[in-house]
Amino acid sequence: MRTPLFSILLVFMLSIIAAFPITSTAQTHTVTSPENVLSVTFGLNDGVPFYSVDRFGVPVISPSRLGFQLQGTAPLDRNFRIAAHHTETFDETWTQVWGEKKHIRNHYNELRVELQEAEGARREMSVVFRVYDDGIGFRYEIPEQENLPVIDILDELTEFTLTGNHTAWWVGAYQWNRFEYYPQETPLSAVDTVHTPLTMKTADDLYLSFHEAALVDYSTMTLERTEGYTLKANLMPWADGVRVKGGTSVITPWRTIQISDTPGGLFTSYLILNLNEPNKIEDTSWIKPSKYVGIWWEMHLDKSTWGSGEKHGATTENAKRYIDFAAEHGFDHVLVEGWNTGWDGEWYASGVVFSFTEPYEDFDLEGVAQYALDNGVRLMGHHETSASVLHYEDQMEDAFALYERLGVRAVKSGYVGHGQEIFWLDDDGEPQYEWHHGQFMVNHHQRVVELAARHKIALNVHEGVKDTGLRRTWPNLMTREVAIGQEYNAWGEAGGNPPEYTVQLPFTRSLAGPFDYTPGVVDLHFDQYRPDNRIKSTLAKELALYITIYSPLHMAADLPEHYEARPDALEFIKMVPTDWYDTKVLHASIGNYVTIVRKDVNSDDWYLGSITDENGRFLEAPLHFLDRDREYNAIIYRDGHDADWESNPYDMVIEEITVNANTILPIRLAAGGGQVIRFTPVP
Repeated sequence: MRTPLFSILLVFMLSIIAAFPITSTAQTHTVTSPENVLSVTFGLNDGVPFYSVDRFGVPVISPSRLGFQLQGTAPLDRNFRIAAHHTETFDETWTQVWGEKKHIRNHYNELRVELQEAEGARREMSVVFRVYDDGIGFRYEIPEQENLPVIDILDELTEFTLTGNHTAWWVGAYQWNRFEYYPQETPLSAVDTVHTPLTMKTADDLYLSFHEAALVDYSTMTLERTEGYTLKANLMPWADGVRVKGGTSVITPWRTIQISDTPGGLFTSYLILNLNEPNKIEDTSWIKPSKYVGIWWEMHLDKSTWGSGEKHGATTENAKRYIDFAAEHGFDHVLVEGWNTGWDGEWYASGVVFSFTEPYEDFDLEGVAQYALDNGVRLMGHHETSASVLHYEDQMEDAFALYERLGVRAVKSGYVGHGQEIFWLDDDGEPQYEWHHGQFMVNHHQRVVELAARHKIALNVHEGVKDTGLRRTWPNLMTREVAIGQEYNAWGEAGGNPPEYTVQLPFTRSLAGPFDYTPGVVDLHFDQYRPDNRIKSTLAKELALYITIYSPLHMAADLPEHYEARPDALEFIKMVPTDWYDTKVLHASIGNYVTIVRKDVNSDDWYLGSITDENGRFLEAPLHFLDRDREYNAIIYRDGHDADWESNPYDMVIEEITVNANTILPIRLAAGGGQVIRFTPVP
């Protein structure tokens, strides 16, 4: 007779087996991080591959499946045996061409598992894990083999099974406006299909970020919650439903999980960069972090237009006015949007419209480019494609060659289109579409960055593919947008970006890489142009964005006349660097407040930026990052006592004090406010 206790135990055991069967045929191998912080276990259960992740022995990722569904052949997700496994340790320190930290340590332990089907076609696949103290990366390698002549992936089965209903910050995938949505903060159980980086906080105050590294010749990965707390890779498909067209072999991007006790630890993790290949550009002397101004913000204010006519912004006269301003104040580039033919009418919906070499009649491209060079400035090029990618590719070589001849060293590109790109015209002349972030567009952007490098041109990509650390391999891929930027303050339906948005960015979008947010607007109300919109920050907070949002190409986005009316703000924008020796986080609460300090790569100066959401804050900043044997002159730009983003955003006080490494500096942030400080060693 079975006792009730026996029945209870039997039901419990069967539930575990149903959830993830543990059998006598299981084979497992474990690799730990260099300081034994993290461990990854790979195993087979009845031939099905899985992995799990622990931190200090506590599960972070429960057993999660791996594998693929393939077109025209059996799935590659079962019937495996471990043919071989290898481990190795790697430790190096490499130097960035530019970045938020000059020297980066790349220290990991690796496990490579070679799998072969136990019967049948005996196809082969490898899974490689690299385990760092602050996270892991893993990828698949499917070699060329006789029994798998063509690899077309219908589905990647990679899972991430979380251990609880964590708090998540996310942007939904498969939406018409790509990545350009405000992050939502919800329990994991409310997540559907989302873009990465996907940030989470556990009940035990552990912070996680899910993303990918080294995205090349593959579709971008979104994450789909399939059931409970399990997320599964959901790759952006081709128009015919295939997710990845791999040819005869496939090496996937790295699937990454960054893990930290603090949100600041996510921000200062360089795992994504470390998983990319080293720099492939031999001569990088022409790649220079810098700041730029340009004919851009006035179009968003509706003061001028991209298209030709009475309000055309990109005229020779207007461009020279910006060049004169840039030369006077030391800005490196002048961006001119709307210079080339094709902007008239509904260009964003009209398909093949732009010439990338022919200027409008009122813009002397060659004369303006030379005028800039004569004044110690360079023209920044602009290529808006209107989502007509093949039309752009037909002209790319001529367009980049023209810019190189004119002395242009940086190009801002754009891919405005509703979720998908025009790929080809069918026999009836109807356009066929591909997703912005599918394999077709990933490969397009790779062609662009390599062509730009051959012409010594750096890229600033808007509406493009998310950053996955390729800037290490191709350092001319300097910055991107791929999120809501400053322009939404001018015309967004919310009346301006909410105060918490820029406090979310360091731990959401910015975990992917540099962001061309285009800060520096000092005229916070647009009553003359856009009375229903404004910037929902104080002036001091707008300055602090140069520290809290990283980009090696930072724009001073406002109009010259607005800077001339606020010279103190302009002075800080001129002095703040765009290339850093080191970066640290002093305070961080996602969506609430953050304080970041950065050391200039070209001097011993440090800069502090602190921002808050709609709530005022009082923080204390220990200055232990300063050299202990020196005193520093601190120039502080702070919110005045009456500052408030709604009622008094311009109240800003500038003061100087002397500090040292033992100083604990009070930081008072007004509602929607901020503070910036420059620390310069006293001679």
